[in-house]
Amino acid sequence: MDLGMFMMPIHPPEKCRTECFEEDIELVVLADQLGFTEAWIGQHHSIEWEPIPSNDVFIANLLPRTQNIRLGAGVAILPQHHPVNVAVRTAFLDHLSRGRINVGFGQGGVPTDWGLFNLPDPKTQGLMTLEAMDLVVKLWTTDPPIDFQGKYWQVKLETVDEERGIGVMLQPYQKPHPPICMSIVKGDSMAAATAGQRGYIPSSSNLVPNNVVARQWQGYCRGAEAGGREPDRRDWRIGRSIFIGETDAEAMEFAKNSVFARSFDYLIYILSSFNMLGETKKDPDMADADVTPEYFIEEICVVGSVETVTAKLQQLYDDVGGFGTLLALAHDWDDEERWRRSYELLAREVVPALPSP
Repeated sequence: MDLGMFMMPIHPPEKCRTECFEEDIELVVLADQLGFTEAWIGQHHSIEWEPIPSNDVFIANLLPRTQNIRLGAGVAILPQHHPVNVAVRTAFLDHLSRGRINVGFGQGGVPTDWGLFNLPDPKTQGLMTLEAMDLVVKLWTTDPPIDFQGKYWQVKLETVDEERGIGVMLQPYQKPHPPICMSIVKGDSMAAATAGQRGYIPSSSNLVPNNVVARQWQGYCRGAEAGGREPDRRDWRIGRSIFIGETDAEAMEFAKNSVFARSFDYLIYILSSFNMLGETKKDPDMADADVTPEYFIEEICVVGSVETVTAKLQQLYDDVGGFGTLLALAHDWDDEERWRRSYELLAREVVPALPSP
């Protein structure tokens, strides 16, 4: 099994933003040194808990600091960016990295961000996202002339002077383009079906229990069948918030009395605002009031000693039928020494003991 990282990131609002960004850089550098295969960086504009507003700029900063780890937008929020910008900036990063770039596509889910960009209702944003995905891939794989006349995006590119290269766009270093991923949260996810149909990488959320994650793979397979593709579990990424301590008691005590627990109070509020709290429930008959930070820490997160965390991740693997890459969530370093130790144990002792599909 491969080990990667998903960085929302998560930081308490009162923490210095500069310190947060420096900490995030240090964490990805550490992940590279520990042999993590990939890191996905999130993006939001109006949430203090998730303060990175431009994941491509952050990735550009990381390129000269890292050696092997693949870096990806997790995700590029397509309704908030013109697809031409997404296509050319990602292609540029791909060249600067000599092919160490991945890219995730999504529509975003933060209403305050929607207002900033004067975006329409979520359903329309979903349609905008699908159309933008088509346009980005077309720009990456098609030589001019290009005439894309969609409902939401219209692009024309004509080569005025081929010899002088006037009217030619930069295409990616990787051919036909960087690996594309779609983030999946809901059990019955349209994103899962879309990813399967198009052959994109499925990445399951850290915020849902094992039984919901298993349903996501079923949706991905239905999409793959509709697209005439053979799904491969080795492509599947699953996110989990993980903390490893010296003992189960020490790990739980830290998780429940730190920024780790506070972050789930924030995430519960966000999920409730989107009417998505039901996706987090192991039992659909659970009351909303029972979805607490303690519930997340005990039932969905992976917290404990090396032995306990290994057993819990093995159970995840068995429950869903196997997957290729574990994405450890990046959490605030309110205790840097403990978090460094946790990631080291995860990379050196836990993941090597887990199977691969």
